[in-house]
Amino acid sequence: MKAKHLLALAALSTLIPGAVLAQEVVLKVAHFVPPTAPGHTKFIAPWCDKLASESAGRIKCQIYPAMQLGGTPAQLLSQVRDGVADVVWTLPGYTPGRFPVTEVFELPFMTREQEGSSRALWDFVQKNTLKSEFAGLHPLATWVPGPYTLHLRAAQPKVMADLKDMKIRSSSRLTTRLLSALGASPVGMPVTQMSEALSKGVIEATMLPWEVVPAMKVHELTKFSAEFGGDHTLTTTTMVFVMNKKKYDSLPADLKKVIDANSGRETSAWVSGQLKSADAASRAATLKNGNTIYQIPAEETAKWKKTASTVNDEWVKEMSAKGVDGNKLLAEANALVDHYADKK
Repeated sequence: MKAKHLLALAALSTLIPGAVLAQEVVLKVAHFVPPTAPGHTKFIAPWCDKLASESAGRIKCQIYPAMQLGGTPAQLLSQVRDGVADVVWTLPGYTPGRFPVTEVFELPFMTREQEGSSRALWDFVQKNTLKSEFAGLHPLATWVPGPYTLHLRAAQPKVMADLKDMKIRSSSRLTTRLLSALGASPVGMPVTQMSEALSKGVIEATMLPWEVVPAMKVHELTKFSAEFGGDHTLTTTTMVFVMNKKKYDSLPADLKKVIDANSGRETSAWVSGQLKSADAASRAATLKNGNTIYQIPAEETAKWKKTASTVNDEWVKEMSAKGVDGNKLLAEANALVDHYADKK
């Protein structure tokens, strides 16, 4: 009986156009922050909503925030490569050594206005690291967040010497080198471990963009926040939103078009802009909490920049040891950042 029904439906589908349902896809989207964080509410959820709308409901997301698929943030790249997740948002800095060329954008005083620098990062990746560092992955967006601010439990450093031996959380390999060059004692850890480390005094400070502060309760665990002026940011981390390449390749052409329309240079800038919109609110929440926000003077920042140049030199030497022209890549990254910054 069941077979007869199936044959009848098959026959009917040949007579009635559209009777066969178009393919539907469910994407498992994983990331590392809580569902209250701007990265979830202003980026991941709206992006999934856009896919659903533009595909007439044929693309749906199952979102797994805060590592709900298991594992640690450092394992997100493996999860998407292995198909445990279809799409992930993560930081290359959580897997040191796997993105040595892409991390040029994490060098001290490299990036400028974040949306322009995010466009620059996308172009750089497409030209230089797509086939190597992103093998097995289909990039959807690459971006940099807002300027990293130094958030401190009790101390209020105003000159570089005040950082000596201070235990400061670092989010990437190059941020670790920067903090070491400035005299601090960097402690590498993902953002998921940061709040507990602050509350227990394991670290005395953390480097973090404003938009993450309330979701991780950093403003409740610190008293001071030091900002750095100037056109270039003291430091930042690259962020990537990537899809399992086999999953992307398996999609029908019309659904690939929907994904493509929500990927690329402008999507990278859009993500950065979505997170940027949370910066002011997060900063205001910090002030409302009674914290002190202050600026490191330009003349003092210039001293930090001069000292930090050794990090750039070391990166260039590392690239040369790998047979890569580090100076050329550094110049190209700088040119792209300046190019997009001039197109505001």
